[in-house]
Amino acid sequence: MTGSQSREPALKAYEGLFFQGELGGTADGSKPLPQILGQRFFYFMGLKTSMRENKRSRRTLKGVQTMAKAAKKDDRRIIRIFDTTLRDGEQAPGNSMNIEEKLRIAKQLQKLNVDVIEAGFPIASDGDFEAVKKIAQTIKGPEIAGLCRSSEKDIDRAWEALKYAGEKGRIHTFIATSDIHMKYKLQMEPDKVLAAAVKAVKRAASYTPNVEFSCEDAVRTRLPFLAEVVEAVIAAGATTVNIPDTVGYTIPFEYFNIIKYLKDNVPNIDKAIISVHCHNDLGLSVANSIAAIQAGAGQVECTINGIGERAGNCSLEEFVMILKTRGDILPFATNIVTEQLTPASRLLTTVTGIAVQPNKSIVGANAFAHEAGIHQHGMLMEKTTYEIMTPESVGLSASAIVLGKHSGHHALRKRLVELGHDLDDEKFRRTFDRFKELADLKKEIFDEDLDAIVSDEIREEDQYKLDHVTVTCGSFAVATATVQMEINGVTVRTAELGDGPVDSTFKAIKKLTKSKAKLTQYNVGSITGGTDAQGEVTVRVTEGSHAVVGKGASTDIIVASAKAYIHALNRLSNKQKRLTDVI
Repeated sequence: MTGSQSREPALKAYEGLFFQGELGGTADGSKPLPQILGQRFFYFMGLKTSMRENKRSRRTLKGVQTMAKAAKKDDRRIIRIFDTTLRDGEQAPGNSMNIEEKLRIAKQLQKLNVDVIEAGFPIASDGDFEAVKKIAQTIKGPEIAGLCRSSEKDIDRAWEALKYAGEKGRIHTFIATSDIHMKYKLQMEPDKVLAAAVKAVKRAASYTPNVEFSCEDAVRTRLPFLAEVVEAVIAAGATTVNIPDTVGYTIPFEYFNIIKYLKDNVPNIDKAIISVHCHNDLGLSVANSIAAIQAGAGQVECTINGIGERAGNCSLEEFVMILKTRGDILPFATNIVTEQLTPASRLLTTVTGIAVQPNKSIVGANAFAHEAGIHQHGMLMEKTTYEIMTPESVGLSASAIVLGKHSGHHALRKRLVELGHDLDDEKFRRTFDRFKELADLKKEIFDEDLDAIVSDEIREEDQYKLDHVTVTCGSFAVATATVQMEINGVTVRTAELGDGPVDSTFKAIKKLTKSKAKLTQYNVGSITGGTDAQGEVTVRVTEGSHAVVGKGASTDIIVASAKAYIHALNRLSNKQKRLTDVI
């Protein structure tokens, strides 16, 4: 069975998602457009005409005016933001977080004002359970969701963690509905899958009325069966139904038609919110999410920086800023405090060690950078010539305070909070001491330096701690590294030879820790400019099925390398302790 065969109805134009026209004039026909691109094309408008009718006649773009007028109304439809950074985002290799790190991210999501935080998969491990429980106990405002399969044991375990959130607790249960998943993964017939879905929702609804059900691999599911499942789970008590593109396979017009089909063919669809969860395997997760809300979806599931399984998920910051920037034609809004987007992105990078690519939309280092002369001239004359949104609108602004060795506690704490680092007194004390040490070496401390310092000082160092490292090397000398560490509170020391200072240092650390982990990636770069800049090292290590990323920063590259490697080994050790096999 091919994908196209299983979803044939979805491939047919439903209510005319596209509008066909020519680049021959404006919507009202009053002004001609340049004929340079005079070929025929499709407008993504969702007009109430079929594609077949469009093929028979050439129409003007009067639908553009209709959408623009709709977008100007004060009562824009609010799209709920369901953040799954702590669940789907954390599942990606190298993104594993401990309980404290998850709580820090959750507090930032609270500042962002997301509607729902999916805090984890409670039955996956004791660590995941405790993280969901802690977030449910601590976070006020957003709903707190926990994911669980359609089994009683999963659902019971999820509610055990979520019950502390009270009416804000949401049980999110799922089962696969596509033919390929039912046949090869579940090995269940459709009627058995339907029964399991209904049973799971009823079990969840016995704990809370806030129940979300997901049809895993929905976009590759036969539409009549998908509609049957959705109708049944809503009748059983689901108040949100998620139609995920689990493998990032669909494209916007197809996804629009799937959601529209459900809106028109599920009798009780008005009793639940339609949610969408798009993966980015073909680079269309954000575009697909936009198409879905145009078709009637009311909730979008997304992650900070778009992190997640494989190629990631719909990027929260991109989706939100599209709605905010293109309010002229998109009659939707969110409750997100967009000024918290950049702090959220930076905090996630600090916690996971996964850097954002410079050309990343909204939060990348180059998102508001202009180097070309003609662009710079335009920016000097009028910023809107090349900026469609302001840096301030996403929380990116130049610090008015220059931090250096004479800066005090208040100035540093203020800037850290602006960057998304809300530290307790003990962590702030350690950060301040490290800040002063760096200020003695550097004339000016940049935001990137502060991120690196916080990353070093707040991390969990349960087992391994670097005391010092000394290296001798040269053109005619074999590199030798002497490393002293504390392992479980015991001071140990050794020396090793190697092919260069980094290799010898890593060999010494590996000998002391008796680690079997394999170093699979090593990157070094300058955090800021200048010869006094801190070097930042990122390493990736794997052992068995576990992969983690470690980061270290110092004005000495060898010290930074040692810190990064030890950070990775600590994260690997903690991950191995926390994780248990999914039952």
